Amino acid sequence: MSYRELLVTLAREHAEGLSDALLDLGALSVSVEDADADTPDEQPLFGEPGLVPEHAAWQHSRVIALLAEEHDPAVLLTAAANTLGLDPAPPFTLRDVEEQDWVRLTQSQFEPIPIGQRIWVVPSWHEAPAPDALVLELDPGLAFGTGSHPTTRLCMEWLEQSVKAGQSVLDYGCGSGILAILAKKCGAHPVTGIDIDPQAVASARSNSERNHAEVTYGLPDDCPPGEFDIVVANILSNPLKLMASMLASKVRPGGRIALSGILARQAQDVAQVYNQWLDMAVWREHEGWVCLTGTRRESL
Repeated sequence: MSYRELLVTLAREHAEGLSDALLDLGALSVSVEDADADTPDEQPLFGEPGLVPEHAAWQHSRVIALLAEEHDPAVLLTAAANTLGLDPAPPFTLRDVEEQDWVRLTQSQFEPIPIGQRIWVVPSWHEAPAPDALVLELDPGLAFGTGSHPTTRLCMEWLEQSVKAGQSVLDYGCGSGILAILAKKCGAHPVTGIDIDPQAVASARSNSERNHAEVTYGLPDDCPPGEFDIVVANILSNPLKLMASMLASKVRPGGRIALSGILARQAQDVAQVYNQWLDMAVWREHEGWVCLTGTRRESL
């Protein structure tokens, strides 16, 4: 079967609606790009990971719809435009798409990721790269955290160097569960992962089962009472500051905390908040992001 791509450039306020309409009418997939990309007018849309962008498209957006050969592009676009009240339909161009094994092509974009001394994050369709590797099998998914972002990498490197067998670990804002799973594989017990997103909790549970890692997951209200030897939170600077008192209270006296999701320019502000209870310092910086670590003093 042959495929074609339908390309439509239009204003931001219509991009998302047209995308949805095209999918409803039979487009195989739809993506939205910045029509001004690689020009002086290019505009960044996303900021720090986890933040919801202010807009769902660019000022000048390019909608790209993948169509099977039986679809008439003009008819499909006209029908989609009509649902939005666009009359006439916006102009479009077409380009042929070379027939490919799309599953294989998508998988080829995600290779095993080496982290730290011997950690490898390995998609399920790859073999472990080394027999003595500490392997985490994770496929790219909806929950943030596959080891590719500097903040995740920093926390993983710190855990690899810091976790001792039998220590209790709390991963607050666990996302995919990658940090909790790594802590367990490094010998931690018990390990708890908490996230505000039920979908992330479900994803983390699935990933832990796949990796044969015993971790207890839940929403914030499910967080167990008591203190932990290690608390790790890879979130964002503002939530970390807001939750400082709570997170500090989860660290046992003499225990340690690791915080990331923090830009280098934000490190001093975050450390200042936590310094009320812990002696904080920048552990390492990578690509403009930092991992802050600290040890809790004997009393809060």
